[in-house]
Amino acid sequence: MANEIEASTLYLVATPIGNLGDITLRALDILKGVDIIACEDTRTTGRLLKHFEIETPKTPFHEHNKDRAAAKLIERLAAGESIALVSDAGTPGISDPAYVLVREAVAAGFDVTTAPGATAVIPALILSGLPVHSFTFRGFPPRKPGKRKRFMEVDVASPHTLLFYESPHRVKAFLENALEVYGDRQAAVICEITKKFETVERGLLSELAVWANEDADLRGEFVIVIAGQ
Repeated sequence: MANEIEASTLYLVATPIGNLGDITLRALDILKGVDIIACEDTRTTGRLLKHFEIETPKTPFHEHNKDRAAAKLIERLAAGESIALVSDAGTPGISDPAYVLVREAVAAGFDVTTAPGATAVIPALILSGLPVHSFTFRGFPPRKPGKRKRFMEVDVASPHTLLFYESPHRVKAFLENALEVYGDRQAAVICEITKKFETVERGLLSELAVWANEDADLRGEFVIVIAGQ
């Protein structure tokens, strides 16, 4: 049975991080039923919508236009329209500017709800083989080595399993910095989750640093999981 779409409601809709089969039936109903879909990259979301034969109009909402776009979307909510907010992949609000629109919608008194689904954080955590009962998600670290090391040092004494996002271009540098800051802890590097070439490398940080330096073809989005103190 299709979900009834409510007027003046913001829907936070999770989309697949790789395998398109991971989208939920409810997510499809919402994407088909809302008045407009706000997305990080209209081309990326367009490919998803085309695959599922969804013709709902799209509008960009990303880091570079978030304040201006949020104001326009609030106006549309005020006019009675329903809006789905999606990221390029995974759950909106995890390392993207969705919180800006959520904050403005809540402040204006509009209903905000979610269609939960895929995210890279939890699959990476459970694939890592490290303790899962208590963890800290730190998102993307700074790009410059000095700032990145200071970012890491905040959790040097933390007992919680640590999770970071990183781009393929900085995985090697990240692992080398992590070894300097945390010492030779157990860790895991996970990439291409749910995709054909899903990769999980487990071992000490020193071993993973060697692996990264030997693998010149690092691709995809990476989650790095590090044992707590």
